[in-house]
Amino acid sequence: MASTAERHKEGPIATAIEEQTAKLPSDLFLWAAGAAITGSMTLKLLDREGDSNFVGQWVPTLLILGLYNKVVKELGHDRTNRN
Repeated sequence: MASTAERHKEGPIATAIEEQTAKLPSDLFLWAAGAAITGSMTLKLLDREGDSNFVGQWVPTLLILGLYNKVVKELGHDRTNRN
């Protein structure tokens, strides 16, 4: 009987995204999130409230993308346990 991973394979779009995403260093997303935090604080100090909130909302998205990047590198797409 086929394993769960073998029965639920990724589609061509997800596979292509994972192949490209895996090429990026995981640190890139952490640095980008830090830059967004710094940019948001700077905009806040310049009394640009709306811009500050907009840039600040990038932080969780960048961190989640970094997590996705790490998972793709660790597990890969359609990896099955072949002993």
